[in-house]
Amino acid sequence: MGNVLDELITMSKALGDPNHDYAILGEGNTSAVADHDSFWVKASGTQLVQACRESFVRVRSLPILAALNESDLDDKAIKELLKSSTVEGARSPSIETFLHALCLQLEDVQFVGHTHPSLTVGLLSSINSRKLFAGSIFPDQIVVLGPRNAYVPYADPGLPLALAVRESIQEFLDREHRVPKVVLMENHGIIALGNTAQEVLNITQMLVKTCRIISGTLAAGGPRFLSSTQVDRIDKRPDELARRKDFK
Repeated sequence: MGNVLDELITMSKALGDPNHDYAILGEGNTSAVADHDSFWVKASGTQLVQACRESFVRVRSLPILAALNESDLDDKAIKELLKSSTVEGARSPSIETFLHALCLQLEDVQFVGHTHPSLTVGLLSSINSRKLFAGSIFPDQIVVLGPRNAYVPYADPGLPLALAVRESIQEFLDREHRVPKVVLMENHGIIALGNTAQEVLNITQMLVKTCRIISGTLAAGGPRFLSSTQVDRIDKRPDELARRKDFK
């Protein structure tokens, strides 16, 4: 358990590094599976760049997941639930704990990084955001991020956002028959889902590069997406599958 928390701390510091512009001040939150029935999640009011053991609390999964089926919880009830579900740590869990509990239940997801990269949020806040992220542009984007992303229309942070994320991920699973690497949240930010802490960092870095390229295309008429045949070819090429394993 200690090693997982150490990895989570290192990952969080990297995501909060101001040189990357993924998150500033108290923005963003991270999590990792602790054991079969609990997980570590960033505490409310802490900063990723200053992550330490005291920045995280361990929370029981079952009561948090059960709350996703209760639509009548108000802010007070949510606060009490987060407190009662905490089994280790003195601070209150992030309001996005529901989102993390949901994501950590997905196959092969052991670490989650939710950040607000300025460039990415800018594109996700544009009137054409859904079109801009509707396809793949270059091979390494596909290798690291997968051929498609889950996309979430804007929802209020906290339990409403977790419910919207759940719906988007389920639609993705039904359509793609695979777990997404990235969840894009309109007017908000991103979620990177990884089997390792390094994979979360790799996904975040590649997504931000993708956003820089998308922004670059806007000066010349907009993105030219690869065809479905081209995307599927990159996604299934043996050499690219081998490289994909190196990024985990």
